[in-house]
Amino acid sequence: MGAIRKVTVHLPADLLERAQRATSQGITATIRQGLQLVGAKNAYEGLLRLRGKVKFSIDPKKLREDRY
Repeated sequence: MGAIRKVTVHLPADLLERAQRATSQGITATIRQGLQLVGAKNAYEGLLRLRGKVKFSIDPKKLREDRY
């Protein structure tokens, strides 16, 4: 994770409560998870831009036949 920084954050109480209910975690873990999602946003957007543009050399039908 690297260096740790202690910060003071002023948040609307209802926003924090909703976020904590969604994560079922405490304040620190909830904020950490939210920051990780914000940090991953560029990667998600890059993947979405590639949608439909990547050609795979593997035939999905042949892959499915391999299951049996």
